[in-house]
Amino acid sequence: MTHYATPISSNLSRSAFLAAVERAQRYIRAGDIYQVNLSHRLAAPCDASGWELFGRLKELSPAPFAAYVDCGDFEIASSSPELFLRLSGRHILTRPIKGTRPRDPDPTRDAQLTYELQTSPKEMAELVMITDLLRNDLGRVCEFGSVQVPELVRLERYAHVQHLVSTVEGRLRADVTHFAALAACFPGGSITGAPKFRAMEIIDELEPIARGPYTGCLGYLGFNRESQLSITIRTAVVKERMAYFHVGAGIVADSVPAAEYDETLAKGRGFVAALEAAGLSAPSTEAGTDRAATPGTRSASSSESAVKPAHTSA
Repeated sequence: MTHYATPISSNLSRSAFLAAVERAQRYIRAGDIYQVNLSHRLAAPCDASGWELFGRLKELSPAPFAAYVDCGDFEIASSSPELFLRLSGRHILTRPIKGTRPRDPDPTRDAQLTYELQTSPKEMAELVMITDLLRNDLGRVCEFGSVQVPELVRLERYAHVQHLVSTVEGRLRADVTHFAALAACFPGGSITGAPKFRAMEIIDELEPIARGPYTGCLGYLGFNRESQLSITIRTAVVKERMAYFHVGAGIVADSVPAAEYDETLAKGRGFVAALEAAGLSAPSTEAGTDRAATPGTRSASSSESAVKPAHTSA
């Protein structure tokens, strides 16, 4: 069950998100794409600094690629579970995430959700589709025949959600730098869709604001040819006493729009818990207005809707 006791708004109402999912499915049926990741942006008033929020995220929603960046007029607090690229010399590895279920405090229900995730044909098809896309991305910069999938499906559990993850690796051609490998693979297939370019066009059409840092990458490119970058999911932007946090879901032909919406809210539970722990300020303006522009937004204002509790399981 997904429930937000904290006053949170979204740039898309539930009905608008469901309509976007249905529109994406029409593109899928028409043959434009096979899969696309759609998101909406949560927002909440926040008196805490980005550093304080990051500390709460690390405590309540720990993740292997947590990171904090002070960008001057805004801060990034990331609790990303997803490795975009790890490069060591000429070895390159990526670990796309596809397939999500919430965690449940009841062990029996939690095990049921795990079983549901691991046996879902829809989730498995989505993971295989994106794994194949990443194989293609790596194939553009790797030696012929070197791209392998050593692990197709792995279950990973976190504080609020559980995911399916695959591993794709290869050996870079001798003429390919780490920067060139990043350029060839960016943005990640798991947070765009397949085919990637057309999926990005559809995302641009259906999402009312630009994503900003969300679904970019964060990490380092080392002069010693040791590089690592995460995908900036589960990532908050703190700006002008507001905190922003995108949540998304992968859409395929047989997606149930309401279930996809509930999945996005499940992914926001760690953010909400961190906000509550860090301390929320009282809303300064009416719900229904975009209180501050986030870096990367297409316009200075957009419709905001209160996020109502969902009373069905994701």
